[in-house]
Amino acid sequence: MKDDLRFLQLWDLYSPLLTANQREITDLYFNYDLSLGEIAEQKGVSRQSVSDCLQKCRKQLEKYEEKLGFSKTLNDLSLEYSLYMTAVGRWIERMRETKPELTGELTVLTEKLEEVQKQFETDGES
Repeated sequence: MKDDLRFLQLWDLYSPLLTANQREITDLYFNYDLSLGEIAEQKGVSRQSVSDCLQKCRKQLEKYEEKLGFSKTLNDLSLEYSLYMTAVGRWIERMRETKPELTGELTVLTEKLEEVQKQFETDGES
């Protein structure tokens, strides 16, 4: 299951680099949850060729990540963003005590940043 999650993460990033046939087979297997047999029947190939394709795609996606590192970079940026937002939230809480007139604007700004982050995450999933 953990491998499947990793594969999907890499697939989201690098699937445009796969062939059309590889994209279709991996999409049917992971996103539409079809079995090897169902995909083989739909594509007019053997179950073994579907299995081989999936294994080859896993290796290819791992190689792309090894060379390009987009997944690691996105994970690092996401962590850094979370740390900054936590620090800003704590700072706003401290400011409420000393300069409450500023906290309203800061709260609105951080809420807008969170909305942008959610939109970015939603756009990345499609």
